[in-house]
Amino acid sequence: MNDRPSNRVSSAGRPDGLARRRFLRGTALAGAGLATGAAAAPDGAAGTSAVIAPFHGVHQTSVLAAPRRACVFASLDVTAGSRAELTDLLRTLTDRARFLTSGGTPSPAGITGPPADSGVLGDPLPSGQLAVTVGVGASLFDDRFGLAALRPRRLTAMPAFPDDDLRTDWCHGDLSLQLHADEPDITLHALRDIARHTRGAMQVRWRLDGFSSPPRPTGTPRNLMGFKDGTANPDASSAREMNRLVWVGQGMGEPDWAVGGSYQVVRLIRMLVEFWDRVSLSEQERMFGRARSSGAPLDGDHEHDTPQYADDPKGDVIPLDAHIRLANPRTPGTAGQRLLRRAYNYDRGMDANGNLDMGLLFTCYQQDLKRQFETVQHRLAGEPLTDYITPFGGGYFYALPGVRDASDWYGRALLG
Repeated sequence: MNDRPSNRVSSAGRPDGLARRRFLRGTALAGAGLATGAAAAPDGAAGTSAVIAPFHGVHQTSVLAAPRRACVFASLDVTAGSRAELTDLLRTLTDRARFLTSGGTPSPAGITGPPADSGVLGDPLPSGQLAVTVGVGASLFDDRFGLAALRPRRLTAMPAFPDDDLRTDWCHGDLSLQLHADEPDITLHALRDIARHTRGAMQVRWRLDGFSSPPRPTGTPRNLMGFKDGTANPDASSAREMNRLVWVGQGMGEPDWAVGGSYQVVRLIRMLVEFWDRVSLSEQERMFGRARSSGAPLDGDHEHDTPQYADDPKGDVIPLDAHIRLANPRTPGTAGQRLLRRAYNYDRGMDANGNLDMGLLFTCYQQDLKRQFETVQHRLAGEPLTDYITPFGGGYFYALPGVRDASDWYGRALLG
């Protein structure tokens, strides 16, 4: 599978060369004076008005923010023609993300100019209700921008795993952009704003919108197979856990500019729900290893009970090939393989044959793709659930280090 798109949209009708660079600079300045980082606040439950994540910091704290009700994930191809234009693009992207997360009133474009904003959210824009995460793909480090020597050491194109049915048009990309908020009009407003201000320098390669259900009745939200998704996540509020599992630090063999970032995996997984809904509940629960109603492991009573695999060596209670047992065997040797899951449901209506088209927009973050995601993925190969799911797209990206202050921008240490 090619890591690059087979063709790129012509730049006819778009600014190019020096004109394009001036265009990007001009649009970046439109909102820069109004934008400040959102004040730090703990993550709120889905549906609240709590600040999702502060914009400025050593890390993109949006990585740690709990999934909100609405999400847009877009993979982007960079069409900028030079390293200088790429720099302008990332500066513009930073300025728009800073403004959109902070809120306020955009500067007017003048009497004869188009409106400064789409107006979808009214005036002024709300503050602290949007989270933005930006990543870079392996293809950005080709020969276009002279970045090959600076590629994160573990960043490659996502391979096809044994149970995958990947479609080229739904895979990879130069950049990743994740937007999430409590309402879909907030994410769609942000997507339109960013697309408007970066037109001519990047274009959408593929995009999928997702949603997170409220906890029913309590606890972790459910996926569209009816099971709670993300129960055994590491504690995102623990700096020690995140430094051990998620954030790339000094001395890990990565380029200096990459310190503070994280490897992002995106998997688009269709669920064959018409078949799944005809499977008995007991068989569904044995495939997952959890009770559907409570989310408890089959040898426990409550969602967050720890499964006692040592007391069940033959898998009489929790089968040896149950999803939770393969994904996290809970041994000292597998403790460092845990990853931070961030999953959304999606619904695309029907396919060409009239079958329901829905599933999981899965993302996860980790220090090391091979040690964590790929090791877990190989362990899951051939699990019973593979008869009811079809991974069809996604990619590997590197979530950039955070934007530290008002003078910083995405990728400054990489391109500056």
